[in-house]
Amino acid sequence: MSFTVWLRSSLFFGGMVVSILVFWPVSMVAWVLPIVQRMRVIGAWAWFINRWLGATCGLHYEVSGLENLPQQPGVILSKHQSAWETIVFQVIFPPQTWALKREALWIPFFGWGLAATDPIAINRSTRVRALDQLCEQGKIKLAEGRWVVIFPEGTRIPPGEQGRYFPGGAMLAVRAGVPVIPVAHNAGQYWGRRSFLKYPGTITVRIGPAIDTRNVKAREVNKAAAVWIEDTMQELYRNNPPSPTTP
Repeated sequence: MSFTVWLRSSLFFGGMVVSILVFWPVSMVAWVLPIVQRMRVIGAWAWFINRWLGATCGLHYEVSGLENLPQQPGVILSKHQSAWETIVFQVIFPPQTWALKREALWIPFFGWGLAATDPIAINRSTRVRALDQLCEQGKIKLAEGRWVVIFPEGTRIPPGEQGRYFPGGAMLAVRAGVPVIPVAHNAGQYWGRRSFLKYPGTITVRIGPAIDTRNVKAREVNKAAAVWIEDTMQELYRNNPPSPTTP
């Protein structure tokens, strides 16, 4: 079983590398398009990777709660466990952008293609300034018609664990006057943090009810999102508990 997983993961990785080299010039040409149309073009890579992941590794997903997405863009606060959600969220959700550290844009090919998505690039050298950058840039992205995806724990958290929920995403939503959409998933049980191996199965994605940010303080919005996400994670784990062999 482990050799099969290794072999299939290697096949996936090889195809992903080739796809990056193929899609990179496409993303560069897409610079001439308006940002929402550009995101749809670049999103074709995520669509391919999702299909390739299923074909090579037998890893799929199911999603519930899409009816909770409002018509207008908002801020998605999501659990972060692996690289999976940074790719497949582009397939699940409308055109979006992410908050990330600006150093990620310097990675050859991948980072250059990422720059074409015009993300919220944060300089984390000073926390206060980083928060201002998030809110300033985030409001611009929302006005462009894009959703903003933020991982409030700030880093990938292993299955079964909980990190500190930072309030930046909630603060952006409050200042911009848009709702927060909490999202829970168990991708880390199949595609682990910094793990080369991808295990077959079905990732469960749950989209929660929109949290109204009007006349509410950011810390209250952040707490409501954290409670919903962590309660939902416990429900997911009851159905599929993390094991000592979970990557």
